[in-house]
Amino acid sequence: MIGLAIAAVVILYLIFIYNGLVKARQVKEEAWSGIDVQLKRRADLIPNLIETVKGYAAHEKGTLEEVVALRNKAQALPASDVAGRAAAEGMLSQALGKLFALAEAYPDLKANQNFSELQQSLEEIESEVQMARRYYNGAAHDLNVKVESFPSNFIAGPFGFAKAAFLRSPTRPTAPCRW
Repeated sequence: MIGLAIAAVVILYLIFIYNGLVKARQVKEEAWSGIDVQLKRRADLIPNLIETVKGYAAHEKGTLEEVVALRNKAQALPASDVAGRAAAEGMLSQALGKLFALAEAYPDLKANQNFSELQQSLEEIESEVQMARRYYNGAAHDLNVKVESFPSNFIAGPFGFAKAAFLRSPTRPTAPCRW
């Protein structure tokens, strides 16, 4: 009878650990979804931004093409490829930084209300991405602690729970946009 009670307590404890791991994984995935939404919002602004800049800086074709190519590359990666998306979005942020630097050379572009509104919207989205990235990293941390801690590590491995990658902000001293 006592052995049965101990076995029941152990089983309940294992269920509790498993459910905690499931919850931590779901929070991490929800956090990544928040980043993905912001990145899609940013990607949706880029075509309008490119069209606005084209009229003022037509001979800056290389920069414009680079931004478009990097946007397409980032969008082509699956949302589940966290590290790949982070790297691609970081390169896109760098290219956007170059694009905004062009505005300094074209006073008419800098004064254009549409460009100014797009730039402001993009900066707001970049701020949202930063907040979402911090939330994701917190969720990834919580999951990683559960995956590596005793005794949940005995449950995590056999049931396929893995550590989550952290998102790091690329270093770009000249780019105003942040990933």
